[in-house]
Amino acid sequence: MHSEGALTWYIPDAYLPAGGSGPLVGHEAICVLNTSDERAHIEVDFYFEDREPHPGVAFSVGPRRTLHVRTDRPHMLGGFAVPRQVPYAMRVRASVPVVVQYSRMDVTQPNLTLMTCVAYAGR
Repeated sequence: MHSEGALTWYIPDAYLPAGGSGPLVGHEAICVLNTSDERAHIEVDFYFEDREPHPGVAFSVGPRRTLHVRTDRPHMLGGFAVPRQVPYAMRVRASVPVVVQYSRMDVTQPNLTLMTCVAYAGR
C-alpha cells in the first residue's frame, strides 16, 4: 500500500477570531486529505497558553477522501467548543499517513483576511 503524508502534524499558530459585523463568520478549518485505502482515525490535541490542554478530539476521514473540520463548530469536534480570541496550537495525529492544511478567515474588519498553510509534518 502506498500513501502520502505523515502520521503527526503540528499547527502552532491557531486563533479562532471574533465573529465580525457582516454576514461572514470568522472561522478556522483543518483540512485532512487521506489518500490511502484505509479509513484515517484522527485525534486532535489542543494546547493553550493559559490553561491545560484539551486532548483527544476524535473524528475520521474515509479512504481516498478529504474532510474540512471547522473549529467554530463544536459538533465537528465531539462537542468541544474552541474559545474565540484565544491563541492556541494543535497536534493532529492519524492512524494512517495523511496531509493536513490549516486555514483561518478573519472578518473582524471590512478588509477580511484569509490565511492558509500546510501544517508542519512531524517525524
